[in-house]
Amino acid sequence: MNGSRTTGGTVTSAAVKWVAGWAGAGVWAAGFVAFSTLAPHRIWGASAAVGYLGAALAAGLLRGPRARSVALGSALTGAVAVPFGYLLLTGEGQSEVGVIQRSAALLLHSGTPYLAEPQAVTDYNPYLPGMALFGIPAALLGDGSPVARLLGDARLWCAVVLLLCLVGGRAVLRRGGPGHVAAPGGSTVLAVLIASPLVAFPLCVSGVDLPLAGLCWLGLALAARGRGGAAGLALAAACALKWTALPAVAVAAALLAGSYGTRQALRCASAWSAGVVALVLPVALRSPGALVEQVFAFPTGQAEVATPAASPLPGRLLAELGPAGRYTAVLLLVCGGVAVAVSLVTRPPAGCVAAADRLAAGLCVAFLFAPAGRFGYFALPLLLVVWSRLATGVLPGARSQAALPRRGGPPTARPTALPQATHVAPHVPAATLPGRH
Repeated sequence: MNGSRTTGGTVTSAAVKWVAGWAGAGVWAAGFVAFSTLAPHRIWGASAAVGYLGAALAAGLLRGPRARSVALGSALTGAVAVPFGYLLLTGEGQSEVGVIQRSAALLLHSGTPYLAEPQAVTDYNPYLPGMALFGIPAALLGDGSPVARLLGDARLWCAVVLLLCLVGGRAVLRRGGPGHVAAPGGSTVLAVLIASPLVAFPLCVSGVDLPLAGLCWLGLALAARGRGGAAGLALAAACALKWTALPAVAVAAALLAGSYGTRQALRCASAWSAGVVALVLPVALRSPGALVEQVFAFPTGQAEVATPAASPLPGRLLAELGPAGRYTAVLLLVCGGVAVAVSLVTRPPAGCVAAADRLAAGLCVAFLFAPAGRFGYFALPLLLVVWSRLATGVLPGARSQAALPRRGGPPTARPTALPQATHVAPHVPAATLPGRH
């Protein structure tokens, strides 16, 4: 079958791909119902499986543009609207939602989002101070009414920041200069991304990694257009949420230095430093011990209370072997980081897609060999890789990102000017000219 509809109303290859995609998403969602022991996961899985099944049926049975719109509506309803509204109204979610909202209340009353003497796992706040800002609406509105619960839930504001960053980064690439226009149909591809399990699941049950991914993407998009100061501020906001955003700063600086010159890279670093100091330093000075223990020691398994991030990844399995295994995991982590850093110096990324790929590679290395981690962490690099291609229209293996217009820096591959040749008009016999005989 080819990509266009054949006579007789047979299903096209495009329809088959949509059916397969939605059906696969439905099987993934049903797996949470069958295997997960967490109530929010099971609620999302049951609702999303129904929505994805309806989307697969619509994509296979309907024809024309109506098939895709009905399928997308079914997926968004089942995987996002219904579980998101239900979980927000009931207050159910992963434990980090409560941690963020409690940290916001602590920040407003004591000036620090960290408990002085945490005892249980939920007493630890493994996020940097910027994450507490998402819980301020809940601290101000309370939970006395359904409207307050909806508008105060931190997941809502995490979703808002993600959407603004995804759309904003795409707009930056579209308006940034000639020769590179983002792919058409942006609203459709964005809706498909939101409806997919990659975004819909964390959006409904947790949400904490979504603003981090959005801000990293926005920072890379700004860097791809030579806006070093704005990129530094966006990445400072990301680093004020979780320290795992630090590799994005190195990738953005390498992109700016290679495409626009050292001055833009230094401008990015300066703006990032100022932003981090303004967002993190006040809390760090007020409670330095609590910040170090809860933000750095706890996620890496060095605190008195064990972290729940215990997926059987290589770093975690090595750490369980004892001190030798832990040192081996740390050594592999350092070697992987050095390899990515060397690649940034020797072959800096050219364009947003290449930068997103390089950042995703660095994050995957960190998540694989960290002494503690979760499979869910890989949603961040996967989201960066997928959206960078959807937003720019660059297919896997394409090289259109390599020729972005450059500002302020020397071009890397300017063609050598050829000497202009003197044009010699060819001799045309007079008898062949019009009107001549």
